[in-house]
Amino acid sequence: MKIAVIGLGYVGLPLAMVFADAGNEVVGIEAASERCAQVNAGESYIQDVSSADLMRVHEAGLMRATPDYAAVEECAAVVICLPTPLNANREPDLTLVKEAAHALAGHLRRGHLVTLESTTYPGTTRDVLAPILEEGSGLRAGVDFHLAFSPERVDPGRTDFTTRSTPKVVGGLTPACTQKALDVYGTAIERLVPVSTPEVAEMTKLLENIFRSVNIALMNELAMLCDRMKIDVWEVIDAAATKPFGFMKFQPGPGLGGHCIPVDPYYLSWKAREFDFWTEFIELAGKVNENMPYFCVEKLHRALNTRHKSLNGAKVLVLGVAYKADIDDLRESPALKVIRSLRGHGAEVAYHDAYVPELDEFGLTSVEIGDVRTLSAYDAVVIVTAHTAVDYRAVVEQAQLVVDLRNATAGIPSAGNVWKL
Repeated sequence: MKIAVIGLGYVGLPLAMVFADAGNEVVGIEAASERCAQVNAGESYIQDVSSADLMRVHEAGLMRATPDYAAVEECAAVVICLPTPLNANREPDLTLVKEAAHALAGHLRRGHLVTLESTTYPGTTRDVLAPILEEGSGLRAGVDFHLAFSPERVDPGRTDFTTRSTPKVVGGLTPACTQKALDVYGTAIERLVPVSTPEVAEMTKLLENIFRSVNIALMNELAMLCDRMKIDVWEVIDAAATKPFGFMKFQPGPGLGGHCIPVDPYYLSWKAREFDFWTEFIELAGKVNENMPYFCVEKLHRALNTRHKSLNGAKVLVLGVAYKADIDDLRESPALKVIRSLRGHGAEVAYHDAYVPELDEFGLTSVEIGDVRTLSAYDAVVIVTAHTAVDYRAVVEQAQLVVDLRNATAGIPSAGNVWKL
């Protein structure tokens, strides 16, 4: 089967690889010429896809990339995997999806399957995507071509559940659309979960990530209360997690990052207002999580004050800037807010992250921390992302002051120089 994947980013490229590994011939439609060149040279720019694997499927004639939408005409299915960020007013921005739909419409033919994987609000597939495709092609969705929504569930860096092994929710405009999508995804994905409509599939994705957002917000709020009450929130969470039923362990931190969890609640809240409904519980969770980077900076300020030092002029080393451990993804990373806030308070900031060698936004390059003199030269070391390769025992032993926002120093003896979230 020939399949087109529009957008070869963190979602599209791994999905294209899964299809190609299953023996499908895949063409990636990618606007960035540099990415096209890399794919066609077998060079991966996504951590979850190795260059060796990409080269293998490329040399087998199963993977290529082009910016030309005409390539979809030879394919049986088209999967849209484009970013759907929030705009400056924290409202859904479907610009890239709409532009792709307009470009795709002129090349649609009867029998095509089009699926959308981009995170969005319920109704997008039916009310936004379908009309654009119909107007540009002269074909009817659900009659002349198949249309479905199947949310991506990628968790970058994860190896136990991958694009291939994570169950795939599929909701078509009609039962025939759903079946066609199941036939296509079934060539490569281990388990498929059909649902009745695209709206159910769209809401499913939002629920999954709002569930995490709300529970993390609860832990973050508890962490702030425990800080005031001088109770170790990490010990509280570990103790609660021993209950074998009725409790699911979530952890506090410096804020949310990634491509979905910080964004999805606002997609649903925005759509809910159309129905005169206000998702106050969900929006409150968003406010709590967004405040965490600033609470963490304030905690660092208090820690420095106990040593008769000010944040203004302090030399601060940030450990970890990716949005989660052991990946190179910076999207919505709370570390960026932390660094921006530290600089705003007059601190001199450096960072170490083996996965992110440069932070162009701040004009910074990752520093090495192998030498004891490196760590001791800073007034404070802040653990924002706990990459497993870092020797945290050495950090505790060598740094003047450690502010641990991830409980990475748990169980490591200290000389009173460690402050935890």
